Amino acid sequence: MDFGLPPIPDDAGELLDRVLAPLLQDYEDSFVRGLVLVQHCPDRVMDAPGRERFRQRLEEASAQLAAARALRAAAPTPMALDMDLIRPWHELVVEVWGLSAALRAAGIRP
Repeated sequence: MDFGLPPIPDDAGELLDRVLAPLLQDYEDSFVRGLVLVQHCPDRVMDAPGRERFRQRLEEASAQLAAARALRAAAPTPMALDMDLIRPWHELVVEVWGLSAALRAAGIRP
């Protein structure tokens, strides 16, 4: 069936992987870093309920990331990721940066 779309170049999958692979690794690294920061975060920086909510969000995002990677690996053709999926991950990374800055300001260096 022809939808009037231009053909996808043969190297499009390779290009997509070269762009997405490091991005997804950056998300994973940030989520792991966020979990470490939450473990070392005192109440004066973030209260216990806030830490627990943040930890849960980091773990959920990590699971989503693992699922997205598995789906991409299993797909028979190159597959991108929807911005609606990635946007919350990016926002979470920004929150990790904010927590890191708050810990540094409090003199805590995990």
